[in-house]
Amino acid sequence: MKQTKATKISEIKRQWHLIDVKDQILGRKASEIAQLLMGKRKPVFVRNLDCGDYVVVVNAKEVKVTGKKETLKKYFRHSGYPGGLKAETLLELRKRNPEEIIDHAVSGMLPQNRLKEDMLKRLYIFLEKLIRIKINLRVNYERV
Repeated sequence: MKQTKATKISEIKRQWHLIDVKDQILGRKASEIAQLLMGKRKPVFVRNLDCGDYVVVVNAKEVKVTGKKETLKKYFRHSGYPGGLKAETLLELRKRNPEEIIDHAVSGMLPQNRLKEDMLKRLYIFLEKLIRIKINLRVNYERV
């Protein structure tokens, strides 16, 4: 009888994925990026190991949202001091720091465990299209 072999860290091979989010829906792309960061599409996927790939996101400032989310969706943060709750809309956050929109969306779609921080370290977000990419590894371009 054959037994299933457990996946070891040495068996995990990481790839690079380049994703262009220009005129794409935020939530749909964020879920695809989260799957790549977790490595869920790999045959060696296990929940207790970080098997995900590297993801480079370009054109982050041109990501789309549906409905009235641009003005109604709110992002909250707290300074830790009494009365330190800050709220801003998606439109205000897009002007201040557009990378944080994608980072926040992807972060919410990753599992809430100790591996989440390591997965997010492999996510690189750029505001505009990259002119030169100097990655010697194989790059899988979008259409995920």
